[in-house]
Amino acid sequence: MRTALFAICLGIAALMPPRAEACSTALVLAIDVSNSIDTGEYRIQADGLADALLDPEIREALIAGEVALTVIQWSGRGRQEVSIPWAQMRTPGDIDAFSSQARALPRAFIMSDTAVGDIIRFSVNQLAMAPDCARQVIDISGDGTDNAGSDPQSARLAAERQGIQINALAIEGLGISITNFFRRHVITRDGFVLTSRGHTAYAETLRRKIKREVTQVMF
Repeated sequence: MRTALFAICLGIAALMPPRAEACSTALVLAIDVSNSIDTGEYRIQADGLADALLDPEIREALIAGEVALTVIQWSGRGRQEVSIPWAQMRTPGDIDAFSSQARALPRAFIMSDTAVGDIIRFSVNQLAMAPDCARQVIDISGDGTDNAGSDPQSARLAAERQGIQINALAIEGLGISITNFFRRHVITRDGFVLTSRGHTAYAETLRRKIKREVTQVMF
């Protein structure tokens, strides 16, 4: 009797649709710490990230999607560091802890070039170790164009072939040269670029960017 009941349960389980991933998005947050970023500008980036995660709408979306986050600092050739390892945002406490880590984050590198292709490839490798999520996204912030390391376009293509989305936040002075560089050479076909007019607008731009990434709302 028990054997027959067990067999029936197995049959019902086999007919049920597979369980969706608990994690909606694995999101790499890649922060530029190349030579063009001074101490104050680095602090704006770290604090801006910490503050963005405390936004009520972002908090709600992170918890609802059990979003997985990691922070990487990057600059020149071979200079990429996982500063905060993968963590899933399941509770308000998870978000508070991650935000506090971001705010206290020491700068990883100084006096280095800008290797955009290298950070794309490094981030792809980190996504291979991420929790099992429905989407994989690389979020690159930067205030300069590529001048070292591997070709960003070939790195982008490799990421795209794996179904990874690449978005960018361009920190501009005058003009949109960095925005255009990211749009033409870095983001994937399903990706997008937001422009921050100087570092003072970085925190608000990052907040809008993360909200769009974790809620998939177009605005």
